[in-house]
Amino acid sequence: MLQTGDMIEAIKRRASVRSYIDRPVEQATKNRINDFLGDHNQGPFGHRVRFSLIDLSDMEQAESRQLGTYGFIKGARLYIAGVVKDLPGAMEDFGYCLEQVIVRVTDLGLGTCWLGGTFKRASFARKLSVTEQEVIPAISPVGYASDRRTVRERIMRRFISADQRKPWTTLFFQGDMNKPLAKDEAGDYVTALECVRLAPSATNYQPWRIVKEDNVNVFHFLLKRKPGYGKLLRAADLQLIDMGIAMSHFELAARQTGLDGDWKRSHFDPDGNGAEYLISWIER
Repeated sequence: MLQTGDMIEAIKRRASVRSYIDRPVEQATKNRINDFLGDHNQGPFGHRVRFSLIDLSDMEQAESRQLGTYGFIKGARLYIAGVVKDLPGAMEDFGYCLEQVIVRVTDLGLGTCWLGGTFKRASFARKLSVTEQEVIPAISPVGYASDRRTVRERIMRRFISADQRKPWTTLFFQGDMNKPLAKDEAGDYVTALECVRLAPSATNYQPWRIVKEDNVNVFHFLLKRKPGYGKLLRAADLQLIDMGIAMSHFELAARQTGLDGDWKRSHFDPDGNGAEYLISWIER
C-alpha cells in the first residue's frame, strides 16, 4: 500500500472545490490516484467498490458533454466515479472508501467535491457499464482549484453554511444520547472526533452521532436522519454515504495518532432519540 502524508492536516484543509483552473493533472499524479483507488476499494461492511478515473480529455467532445454536472462544476476534466452493488451497508462502504481516496488526493494538493445528486447519473452509468444490481452513489471531480469561486458556488455555500459545523456537544455523547461527551472524557480520541466534526456531508446536515461507552474506548456510530431527506434522491442514500465519510475520518485520524481498532456491529441500543445504530469502533 502506498505511503501517505499527513491525513489529519489534509482533513482540516479539505474543502469542496467546484471551480478548477485549466491545468491538466500530471500523468504521474493520475497514476498515484489510480493506485489509491485500487488500495481503498473495500469498506468495513465488506462491500467492494469498483472505481474508475475518468479523463474527459481522452474523449470526443460530444461524449464528454454527456457526462455533465448541470453546471455545478466548472473546468474539471478529471472525475473519480465508483460503482457498488445496491445492498445493505453498501452506501456506508462507498462513502468510507471514496473519502479515503479524497483525503489522500487532497494531500497531493488537488481539489475535489462530493457530488451525489448534481450529475448525469445515467450517462456515467453507461460509461461505467453499470449492471442492474449496481448503482453509482456519487462522483468527484479532481483538479487544481481556482482561486475564484463562481457566483453560484458562493450562493450555494452560503445557503448550506458550508464553513460551519455543529458543536461538539450536539454530535458526541457519553454512555447514551442524553449526556454530551466532554472533551476531557474523550481521551486520546479528541482528534479523531474533531476530524469527524469536520467531515463533509450532503447539504452540510452532519447526520452522525457518536456515543462513547463509559470507561472503555468503544465508539458507537449512529445516524440521525433529516426527516424527508431520502425522498430527494432515490438513486442513493446520501446520509448513509455521509456516515461512511465520518467513519473514514475517524479511522484515518485514529490510526495517525497511534490508535488501533476494528469496525464491528454490536447490540447497542440508542434508546430512542430518533437515531439509528450502524456500527462501532472497538479499540484493540
